[in-house]
Amino acid sequence: MSGWTHHLIIAPILVPLVVAALLLFFDERQRVVKAMISLASTLILVVVSLALLRIESGPNDFDGVYLLGNWVAPFGIVLVLDALSALMLLLTALLSVATLVFSLARWHAVGAHFHTMFQLLLVGLNGAFLTGDLFNLFVFFEVMLAASYGLLLHGSGPLRVKAGMHYIAVNLAAALLFLIGVSLIYGTTGTLNMADLAARIPDIEPDRMMLMEAGAGVLGIAFLIKAGMWPLCFWLPTAYSAASAPVAGIFAIMSKLGIYIILRLTMLLFGEGPSAGFGADVLLYGGMATIIFGTIGVLASQALGRLAGFSVLVSSGTLLMVLGINDGAISSGALLYLVSSTLTISAFFMLIELVERGQDAGAIVLAVTMEAYGDADEDEPEEGDGVTMPGTMAVLGICFAACGILLSGLPPLSGFIAKFAMLSAMMGTGAIGVPPTATVWVLVVLVILSGIAALISMTRAGIRTFWSSLEGTVPRVLVIEIVPVMFLLFLTLALTVQAGPAMQYMDTTIRSLSNPRIYIDAVRNAAAVPDYEGVSSTNAGSK
Repeated sequence: MSGWTHHLIIAPILVPLVVAALLLFFDERQRVVKAMISLASTLILVVVSLALLRIESGPNDFDGVYLLGNWVAPFGIVLVLDALSALMLLLTALLSVATLVFSLARWHAVGAHFHTMFQLLLVGLNGAFLTGDLFNLFVFFEVMLAASYGLLLHGSGPLRVKAGMHYIAVNLAAALLFLIGVSLIYGTTGTLNMADLAARIPDIEPDRMMLMEAGAGVLGIAFLIKAGMWPLCFWLPTAYSAASAPVAGIFAIMSKLGIYIILRLTMLLFGEGPSAGFGADVLLYGGMATIIFGTIGVLASQALGRLAGFSVLVSSGTLLMVLGINDGAISSGALLYLVSSTLTISAFFMLIELVERGQDAGAIVLAVTMEAYGDADEDEPEEGDGVTMPGTMAVLGICFAACGILLSGLPPLSGFIAKFAMLSAMMGTGAIGVPPTATVWVLVVLVILSGIAALISMTRAGIRTFWSSLEGTVPRVLVIEIVPVMFLLFLTLALTVQAGPAMQYMDTTIRSLSNPRIYIDAVRNAAAVPDYEGVSSTNAGSK
């Protein structure tokens, strides 16, 4: 990267930050203007993210280091772009376009400053994916959380306010743990730059190593709360199901932020050396427990919103379990699963609102109760001719079936390809050994059972929604609402068709993460830009 393309690294942070500030100057009655500006910002992010992904996937050396303030590491704060961060930036940008377009139908107008909070959420997410400094990570983490508080409460209502208060309390506790963990790490190592920290860890005295690992453990708890690992996940299904549809759709990437940070720090700080494998058992068995808890929740959920919330937990548990295994072949499939499940769950959250819009809640409860107690009217005369399904219901039904196939991991879509890649690696010649151990068999069974549970729950919900004997009204669905759902599902189809190149990219990403020396050398050797007189800046000499 050279010239102006190097400045693209900061664009995913700078663009939504400037737009968020600009939107504050517009009155709330100018919603159309604010919406167009916000939409233009997200489209720019998609273009920038595609450019960054193309640069990182090209045949170039690792040089995606951006020195903020032109101060070299570890004295200054750096942004680092690699294959993993580029992938997460693109995923965030695509979700932001879909959810923002969906919100333009009505949700952006039911409260104040929706677009400003939405853009600030993107600032926090993109900054967390790009930063190479732990304290800067804390800053972006707080920006993201502050915006998410307002977005979750957007639209008011007693259930949303109650869930929002719980969400705020839990995440404030996570932020406190984050700060404590960062303080312990800084007190023992004297640095918060990730690359410099990774280089110093092997030289830490044994008596101080325990304190550093304690700080890393506290820091890990904060991220596991955000990722939704059991037993730290009880807040997540309620909060996500209470949020408005577009907010829940963009929140689907927030749980993956916790996964991203754990993956980044685990591979960078504890991939090798005296602390190699630190926390792996916690991730492995915690992920297994999360899958079990999420699967039970999926089977027990009657409301579609809670079913989607527990599906987030199943997804997080699967990814955490793979991080605990720490095998490259399995991790490549897990990255594909991360992308596929995030797109699917985001689309599902928005689809739920459209599906439930045409249902009479009282009729649904009555139907379930009558079926449970055997009071269904069996004397109804059967009609000789069937009833033609309206076009709207047909489209919604197809999208619902696609979500069910993706969540359960049935062929031929990307959910199946991702799970097949993980399971075949577990049963193959990976680092976990051949023949498979008892633990591996348990992991395989959990992944399969979680898919079966999703299939049962989605089938049950689909029958109740689309084939119920009690007739409901056909929902009034706008084009601007169904197109974002179809767009995200189309992306999963594209991921299926391009599974070969996608898996190749995931393999390259995991290989890069498995060699932390590439990241460390790139950050520590990044040189400051000379001044206009052709003389290097004074801070460059401090390197």
